[in-house]
Amino acid sequence: MTSTEFIPPMIDGVSASKVFLPKTAPTSNSVYQYLCQQFPHIEAAEWQQRFADGLIYDASGNVLTADAAYIENSHVFYYRFLAHEIPVPFEHEVLFENEHLLVIDKPHFLTISPTGQYVQETLLVRLKKQTGNESLTPIHRLDRETAGVVLFSKQVCTRAVYQEMFAKREVKKTYHAIAPFHADLTFPCYTRCRMEKGHPFYTMQVVDGEVNSETEIDLLEHDAVWAKYELRPTTGKQHQLRVHLNSLGIAIKNDPFYPVVQHKREDDFSAPLQLLAKHIAFTDPVSRHPMRFSSHFDLTL
Repeated sequence: MTSTEFIPPMIDGVSASKVFLPKTAPTSNSVYQYLCQQFPHIEAAEWQQRFADGLIYDASGNVLTADAAYIENSHVFYYRFLAHEIPVPFEHEVLFENEHLLVIDKPHFLTISPTGQYVQETLLVRLKKQTGNESLTPIHRLDRETAGVVLFSKQVCTRAVYQEMFAKREVKKTYHAIAPFHADLTFPCYTRCRMEKGHPFYTMQVVDGEVNSETEIDLLEHDAVWAKYELRPTTGKQHQLRVHLNSLGIAIKNDPFYPVVQHKREDDFSAPLQLLAKHIAFTDPVSRHPMRFSSHFDLTL
């Protein structure tokens, strides 16, 4: 094996990230300086700790120290761990597994992939630790607040064909939601609108213009106050179902973003968003067999 073939190991379910060191980095005399400049949102003390913990390697697999020289046209690997993470007290369930797919029933409050203040307490890292499979990759996404069925690719060689069926809208997804009951609304209905980034930046909003999102909405049951709706999106915009129901005046129960952003403490698990990815169906692009999976979670009025 040559020095260019070093493959960093998975550590505690976390895969290494790779950073290229370009030729033009005039203010960087060390790898540490460059990483601080390249990732200004990460505090310098955090990079120092990663070096101290032996979590940064060069292309040959040598552990680097904070004074390691910057070498043009090379690359380094680093691992991301957080000193403090809030435990998410809910567990996932494996619904199905074969050589290509892993189908998971995700609980509320569990982020899919490492981001922000979550690394270990994410579904992907939990699954990598559980299976030992570093190639695991989510094929589609669910919000942290949303529970239900999500698919993971197990093999790099077949990942693209599964991603393509989502891109081609060949996957039928059915969601359930609890939201207010309005007797003056008629169902089933088709909600079509144009969605773009809102304010704050992590929200979405309805704007004038060409339609880019569509959802079929039906009423399953209701009492005097709340109703259970079935949602069948034909597009996959961020927060689409939450925005569409809010646009009808029936924002999903416990939604922290719509109609008004309400920041909750990260350790507050008392009021999960009442949105569930209940069913997913598709023709498997490898086996050509019809596949259908359903969440074991349920929403009640």
